[in-house]
Amino acid sequence: MSNELEVNTTSVNGMDDLTWESVRNYLQKHIEGMPNQPLTINQFQAGTSNLTYHIQCGDWEGVMRRPPSGPLPPKAHDMGRESKIMSRLYPFFSYVPEPYVYCEDSSIIGVPFYVMERKNGLVLDKEFPEGVTFSENDCRQVSYLVVDTLAELHSVDVNKARLEEFGHPQGFLKRQVHGWIKRYQLCKTEEISVFDALSKWLAENIPSSSEAVLIHNDYKLNNMLISYDLQKVEAVVDWELATIADPLFDLGTTLGYWNQHDDPEIVKQGIPSITSHSSFISRREFVERYASKTKRDVSNLHFYLTFSYFRAAIALQQMHYRWKIGTAKDERFATFNHSVKVLMEHAHEHSLNKGEFRL
Repeated sequence: MSNELEVNTTSVNGMDDLTWESVRNYLQKHIEGMPNQPLTINQFQAGTSNLTYHIQCGDWEGVMRRPPSGPLPPKAHDMGRESKIMSRLYPFFSYVPEPYVYCEDSSIIGVPFYVMERKNGLVLDKEFPEGVTFSENDCRQVSYLVVDTLAELHSVDVNKARLEEFGHPQGFLKRQVHGWIKRYQLCKTEEISVFDALSKWLAENIPSSSEAVLIHNDYKLNNMLISYDLQKVEAVVDWELATIADPLFDLGTTLGYWNQHDDPEIVKQGIPSITSHSSFISRREFVERYASKTKRDVSNLHFYLTFSYFRAAIALQQMHYRWKIGTAKDERFATFNHSVKVLMEHAHEHSLNKGEFRL
């Protein structure tokens, strides 16, 4: 699952020995107490966006994040923004890994990057970790941790944390709907019959937002590290999309990833998740617990969940498009177009329920 190197032996994802030696020298100048020893590098392979590396230097360890290779969309993969959000949020939300240093000097590795604290824990993605047995109570406990941590994030005082500059909540939902429609049009590779009707429904049913909080914007179980005894959250990671916006937008995103055991098989294949195991709580239980914790009105979740499936489909389409035109080499992206069609059709079916929740 990882590529390992010691400096002066090999390379990781195009970053050669000389580049890693530059990283080591830079970190030793900017991180107090870092030993003067060779680096050992492990590249985390699970993600599909920014590149993430586990760095060890003697007894010291950290995690480095950098943008992917190749041409990037404007304002995407902004390492400085992500690092600054984490730095300001860290004192108010203990699940954020502590950022150590941000480097905007492109002479080091060719792009900006930052290094943060290494957190340890279980990452629960598509299947149970090998050799780990989960009881029904374990699955429910993990489910509650996910809900409660989201509720806690949405209670952070944006003003005290000095996070106001990281979003424009006025008109956020309208910009999102029309922005994602445009994204699809720019990366379309084949016709999907329901797209026009679905995009029209979304544009005509945008709810009014009455509250703005810090949202993670990609909050899901595999962006969390759970303690090995399953009793607490060790970390919430991947903050590149975080912004100030409607908390129900975050909740809807999470529900879109939260498969349950009675979902259609073809949908579970489109966004595979361990939560489709019957021992995890249902989306309805998730919403009820969130509403109880936050006292928020969640009666308009139909729109947010529909839009979540729509956005998930387009995110996969963007990756498939990058593969198709040759700017991305990840072979996982080659078949994403099949999942795009399934999720788009599922979102359209969901929109036709006229306000009925499919929870």
